[in-house]
Amino acid sequence: MSSVPSPEPTAAEPAQPDRGTPAEVQAPDAALPGAGVPDAFGRLWTPHRLAYIQGGGKPAGPGAHEGCPFCIAPTLTDEEGLIVARGELVYAVMNLYPYNSGHVLICPYRHLADYTDLTDAETGEFSDYTKRTIAALRAVSAPHGFNLGMNLGTVAGAGIAAHLHQHVVPRWGGDTNFMPVIGRTRVLPQLVADARKLIADAWPS
Repeated sequence: MSSVPSPEPTAAEPAQPDRGTPAEVQAPDAALPGAGVPDAFGRLWTPHRLAYIQGGGKPAGPGAHEGCPFCIAPTLTDEEGLIVARGELVYAVMNLYPYNSGHVLICPYRHLADYTDLTDAETGEFSDYTKRTIAALRAVSAPHGFNLGMNLGTVAGAGIAAHLHQHVVPRWGGDTNFMPVIGRTRVLPQLVADARKLIADAWPS
């Protein structure tokens, strides 16, 4: 039996690029510094979180005068300390590393670690400021729900366990998507300082 010869390629046929690589990136311009073949990944740069990852802003120890940020914040101006509102015994402050835009913390001025150490008066204002925070956030950004909670102790997830604080986190449908779940990245559309001003302006009297 005779075999059928393969057709010879003609000179008119252009060379075909590798199907896995776009033709335009096969030969990067060597004159460009750092030139190379790009990949298919987008980049969401969050350099501000590096300080948190490296432990920046964490107190040197458990004492009130060992760099506790919740003891330092009330000594600053509202803008510098990111404070939303000041009460007699507690205050509301923005979370510098928020889970969602509008993430507020309720803190007693007193440096204490446990919820049961609050006085009755502190407990009352602590609860009142939680309610006011929710009301202000509803007025500003109409969240679909909230997470409220305290992490008591390092083992429970408290980043700064020595100074009690309660989280008030606004939630929207779809805010827990592939970015935080798989990519371990939060996408925040609003600067913390801008959120602070909006919430402070809407704070219930």
